[in-house]
Amino acid sequence: MPIRILPSTLVDQIAAGEVIERPSSVVKELVENAIDAGASSIEVTLTDGGKSLITVVDNGKGMSPDELALAVERHATSKLPDDDLFNISFLGFRGEALPSIASVSRLSITSRARGADTAWKIDVNGGEKNSPVPAAYPQGTRIEVRDLFYATPARLKFLKSSQSESAQCFDMMNRLAMANPHVSFYLTVDGRRKMALNACQGELFDARLQRLAEVMGRDFGENSLPVDASKDNLRISGFISLPTLNKANSLNQYLFVNSRPVRDKLLLGAIKGAYQDVLASNRYPLCALFFDIDPAYVDVNVHPTKAEVRFYDNALVRGLLVSAVRYALNSGANRSAEVVDISEFNHENHLISNLSSSNTQTFLEEKSSSLRPSLSPHLSYGSSRRQAALPELERAYSVKVNEVSSLAAAADDSVENVGYLGLAKAQFHDTYIISQTESSIIIVDQHAAHERIVMEKLKQSLMNSSRVAMQMMLIPEIVELPTGDKLRLLEAAEELKKLGLTIEEFGPSAVIVREIPALLGDCNVKKMVQDIAEEMSEWGKEYSLSEKLHLICATIACHGSVRAGRRLTIEEMNSLLREMEKTEHSGQCNHGRPTYVEMKLSQIAKLFER
Repeated sequence: MPIRILPSTLVDQIAAGEVIERPSSVVKELVENAIDAGASSIEVTLTDGGKSLITVVDNGKGMSPDELALAVERHATSKLPDDDLFNISFLGFRGEALPSIASVSRLSITSRARGADTAWKIDVNGGEKNSPVPAAYPQGTRIEVRDLFYATPARLKFLKSSQSESAQCFDMMNRLAMANPHVSFYLTVDGRRKMALNACQGELFDARLQRLAEVMGRDFGENSLPVDASKDNLRISGFISLPTLNKANSLNQYLFVNSRPVRDKLLLGAIKGAYQDVLASNRYPLCALFFDIDPAYVDVNVHPTKAEVRFYDNALVRGLLVSAVRYALNSGANRSAEVVDISEFNHENHLISNLSSSNTQTFLEEKSSSLRPSLSPHLSYGSSRRQAALPELERAYSVKVNEVSSLAAAADDSVENVGYLGLAKAQFHDTYIISQTESSIIIVDQHAAHERIVMEKLKQSLMNSSRVAMQMMLIPEIVELPTGDKLRLLEAAEELKKLGLTIEEFGPSAVIVREIPALLGDCNVKKMVQDIAEEMSEWGKEYSLSEKLHLICATIACHGSVRAGRRLTIEEMNSLLREMEKTEHSGQCNHGRPTYVEMKLSQIAKLFER
């Protein structure tokens, strides 16, 4: 067949495939146009997941009949006044969205410009355009997209279920709403309102946090840290979660470049690197970060969907991002996400109150009988006020009440040194320290807390002298390992020596450990070395030397920390609390789990309906 020029309608349908992939692509393009038009309220309506109908209504500046006719022509736009692709100050700029949509659907646009006497309407069916006609409509624009992909049935077959397509549109609306907190966004799906985000008031930073809390959840609003850093022509602002608030995937990491939602592996990798010391490698923080950069130093004309960007200076962007995130983490280093939910404590109270009066007594008797075996046989139910001896319960406490009283009195002498973690009062189940402040009760996981302290000391020692202080083992430890693990350890012997761990080859399938970090004291060296070897086999080549050192530090710290099940004295407990108060990132362990939780007296009062 000879070479020929394709019909314009077919060209438009081919080009539409690059811009309009699914209903959410239509929603994205139309909502971005509404934002560019200065709208303060945008309402989207979907039917059948957007396959049958998508309606976008805004109160922006509107269009005149001449602009309306041009808007559906390919490469017609008002957003490049200087024809300069390196000075883009709008979300859209190619002039492809409306003609692409019109070529694969039945498109109807009704618009009334500011100050105009009447509105105008234009219809385009599968790329065939009609002339604008007068219509009745208030200021703004209404766009209806019916029968999406009816002109390209092959594309229609690849769409997912209506519910799945609606979810994609909902996610896209969320992203655009986060970037524009002063705009109201509404979404209705099959007659049901799914989103109602009213415009946020106040300064941009406060409005953003309010909108992010509405979209990402109240937990993020309460357990996030502000980020704000500038250098040269770049500013990074937004919010990141405390390490103790994390997810199993990166879907809750939102990035915006000049208010444009993007997905960028470089930036996501930088965020992961910034959290490497405070979060497990298989967990991800939540964040919403906004990059404001001179348009001349970023290229948004990389992909038709404009979801990817390229920076003129990648090193500057990555370096500023890592330092900004780490600075924010250090500013909230001792905070822990508040995870205490009093509704769990109150569950049985609600259960009892919902029982009928005839069943209540039976319920209480059953609960009492289930407790009797663990109580003293001399305890009389409901008939005596005398204090009963509870040997089983007493054994569950690591420190007896009379022991606490005498030791706490001694601790009170140095109350001026007490910080935000208060004074230790008891140890429960040889694992958890209970401390008291003026307004709360704090529960500390002794192993997680000490793990963070040891980790930070190892890092500090490594930073100050490039080598961690070590102690020679009286009897060297011989550790049997698979050949692959053994070779990996020996290859990393120099790095391990910097961390205070000296290993040498010992026979065909073992290594001998001669020195360990002085901070560790008594620990299971064999298990520690085996764990380091197993973790190194998972890292591959994706980690830099510094990242590997920090990961090894974390493993060493875990094995060298106070274990759960070790009984502590009051002096040891208070010493641990004071160490936590002066240690960076002490709100979470090396794996991102909280080291302590706090219950305010006001929360406790609610448990007792006071």
